[in-house]
Amino acid sequence: MKLPHSSVLLIILLFSANMFSQKIITTIDGPEKVDIDSLSHWVNKNRIGFDISEIAFLNWNAGGTSSISGLLKGKFNRVYTKDNYNWTNELIVRYGLNKQDGIELRKTEDVLQLSSALGYRQDTLSNWFHTAKFNFATQLTDGYAYPNKETSISRAFAPAYIFLGLGAEYASKDKHKLLYLSPFTSKITMVLDQRLANLGTFGVKKATYDLNGNLIAEGEKSKVELGFLLTGFYKKEIFKNITIENRLSLYSDYINKFGNVDIDYDLTLELVVNQHVKTNIGMHVIYDDDIKAKEDINGEQVTVGPKLQLKQILGVGVVYNF
Repeated sequence: MKLPHSSVLLIILLFSANMFSQKIITTIDGPEKVDIDSLSHWVNKNRIGFDISEIAFLNWNAGGTSSISGLLKGKFNRVYTKDNYNWTNELIVRYGLNKQDGIELRKTEDVLQLSSALGYRQDTLSNWFHTAKFNFATQLTDGYAYPNKETSISRAFAPAYIFLGLGAEYASKDKHKLLYLSPFTSKITMVLDQRLANLGTFGVKKATYDLNGNLIAEGEKSKVELGFLLTGFYKKEIFKNITIENRLSLYSDYINKFGNVDIDYDLTLELVVNQHVKTNIGMHVIYDDDIKAKEDINGEQVTVGPKLQLKQILGVGVVYNF
């Protein structure tokens, strides 16, 4: 699918900024190195982390399976502020693997997210911005309904989601409280794998066949919707060295089953040991009527309909800010 020109322009502009000077600031996450471009008013934050969990057994009478898991994650922020204008960009990357005795290497996490919001307010005292927002999300590698590893149920850009809309955003001065309301947001679902598109996965129109099973028309690789979007972000240090972070997205399409809400909620609790060692407890909840769950029944993948998706994460790792 050919991307809208506005989406391509936002991606190009995001990576075209140059940064010149540095200083150290202190936030609830601890000291962070932040690049500040004194000429163009850019503020930059970069964070890379690695979480690991492991359990091993040797002659353990109660039984058990040895396993080790690793999660590599990165978060990169670019913020431009001048007068009544604010341009906020964020790139999030996460990839995790797990290995257990007697079981092949399996993927536990696979996220690539890019968001950009350009806002304008009437005066410097207001916390409300007229905002244009762009969000893009996909994955990096194939996904499987384990233990079946013969046929992938998802791939890079299959699916991929683009949200592009106009609305109003409330943003606190420290950007730890954000609320965005958009009555006009376009949601583009892309499935850039013809096999998955033919199956009609992730809500795209599936392929059509004649009575003999011959292909008449291939499945469409994209689906465009127009609806209402509400997103929220809240971050707070609830106790000393304990920070909670919430991200919520609610979307409902005007044309197709309006009132049927897609939910994406991400909760993270971060416990700080020191500047570079942190413990993370997380929960991610997703519900999307267009995503049909698959189950492995007698060696075959069977579509069983939409279900609430839940993922829980617990990890201890190192973090480097630069």
